[in-house]
Amino acid sequence: MPSRPPSRTTDHERGPAPGRLDAFFQISARGSTLGREVRGGFATFFTMAYILVLNPVILSGATDINGDQLSVEQLVTVTALVAAVMTVLMGVTANLPLALAAGLGINAMVAYQIAPRMTWPEAMGLVVIEGIILCVLSATGLREAVMNAIPMGLKQAIGVGIGLFIALIGFVDAGFTSGQEMSPPLALGGTGELNGWPVLIFCLGLLLTLALLARRVKGAILISIVTMTVLAIVVNAIADIGDAEWGLSVPSVPDDVIATPDFGLLGEFSLLGAFGEISFITVVLLIFTLFLTDFFDTMGTAVGVTSEAGLLDEKGRVPRLGRLLFVDGLAAVAGGAASASSNTSYVESAAGVGEGARTGFANLVTGALFALALFFAPLAAVVPSQAATPALVAVGFLMMTQVGRIDWADLNLAIPAFVTIAIMPFTYSITNGIGAGFVTFVLLKVVLGRTREVTWLLWLTAGLFVVYFAINPIEQLLGVS
Repeated sequence: MPSRPPSRTTDHERGPAPGRLDAFFQISARGSTLGREVRGGFATFFTMAYILVLNPVILSGATDINGDQLSVEQLVTVTALVAAVMTVLMGVTANLPLALAAGLGINAMVAYQIAPRMTWPEAMGLVVIEGIILCVLSATGLREAVMNAIPMGLKQAIGVGIGLFIALIGFVDAGFTSGQEMSPPLALGGTGELNGWPVLIFCLGLLLTLALLARRVKGAILISIVTMTVLAIVVNAIADIGDAEWGLSVPSVPDDVIATPDFGLLGEFSLLGAFGEISFITVVLLIFTLFLTDFFDTMGTAVGVTSEAGLLDEKGRVPRLGRLLFVDGLAAVAGGAASASSNTSYVESAAGVGEGARTGFANLVTGALFALALFFAPLAAVVPSQAATPALVAVGFLMMTQVGRIDWADLNLAIPAFVTIAIMPFTYSITNGIGAGFVTFVLLKVVLGRTREVTWLLWLTAGLFVVYFAINPIEQLLGVS
């Protein structure tokens, strides 16, 4: 399936794009403009800015084997710093609108599964080792070969699944839907109905975003985020709203605009210390789990975002994939070395793509905003999730449109595609969806007697995912707690 052709623009729409800048980033060649790239960079940042609050909350909320906790202020600094540097590096080297930051899920594993067994520097050392492995596999071309071996139907399913996944992220983060201890597992609001001003802000923001998209208004997503942030600040000042209702970011004018960054966590890692703290087998299994999650989360995100941007070639391959994967591996190394946890490509980059971003220039904007957050950290908390998450739902819709490209008449491919699409949102994990799709695809080939169509890379990948899904009984079998 050929990728979606870039949108056409007139010379008037492009504006006075500098020649060298335009040529380096291929802005005009990809049918984009400087204005679209800037808007896309802003949109991506605002949909990712929550990580400046959430990553410190997760990592500082756990203690290591000695009972030590990481500083919130220092974590904000390293979270912003690594995101800024790696996002810019991705834009300059791979020329893709794919931003990076501390990976959710991975940071929780580091905080609550790894750190309690060792010291923080030793836990971050495992993240560095995992990143080094990713870099080696990327440099040898193996990681790229795995991505290129995926059948087109599964690539399309990955994009659709990610669309549903990020839409669900938007609904959950805004408080529009949430899990309950009793049945049903998901419900409207927290009690079966919508309550509170923050949820109203989300609903109005979603309606505004969809209306602007339907009218093809330039900057629709960014306009909605800014408008709803201003409205949220006004509502919060007038109404009696508890901070807990807003979540991590409370929309209010900050007392302090500038804060001095604290770089105390930089370099605080021990590369091999964990091997002296716990058993060798346990260390290997922990690194394996980190590696597999990072490996395939990036794969799904890269395919989904670039597909939505219309950048895949006629064979469904991601442009400059080798560079993308190497930078992503390097981001894991940098995240561990800075004690920010593994950094990885963010699916929220699709918000920038939805705003028109098609090149790495958008990353320069996103990276610059993360860099500014080092000094203007109080402003990062001004945008509430209820103002930013409508963008995720809207982009989820845009990515869902790829579902029509899947050949549903071919059950050999349609079944794995369905499994991939369903499991991503239902388990809140891109990796789980990809893994289930791979295993199902290979299984059906075996059942139908068509094993010759399965490459050795697919066999290997499916086998690794079997281990991934069965990690708990394997640990019990090996006597690893």
